[in-house]
Amino acid sequence: MKRFNPETKTYKVFNALYNGEALTAAQARKRFGVGNLSAEVTRIRQGGYAVYGNQRVAGNGVRVTEYELGRPSREIVALGYKAKAMGLTLDTI
Repeated sequence: MKRFNPETKTYKVFNALYNGEALTAAQARKRFGVGNLSAEVTRIRQGGYAVYGNQRVAGNGVRVTEYELGRPSREIVALGYKAKAMGLTLDTI
């Protein structure tokens, strides 16, 4: 698993998710100054963590995506092992 530089926004988002918080784009912007939460989530996913995005309707009727850290499904783990067996690495993708 990848470690993130504690001085980055990615680390701040990861730390919040790791501590069990769920984040929306508006919350990340307000707390951490993150302009593009989905990009930060992509960096965290590429670091080997399972981040899930769940759609919900906010109190004002707007649809938002809320991100939270979870455990990868057995299917995802199996795909990772299969890719390794085929000789695929992150360097080759």
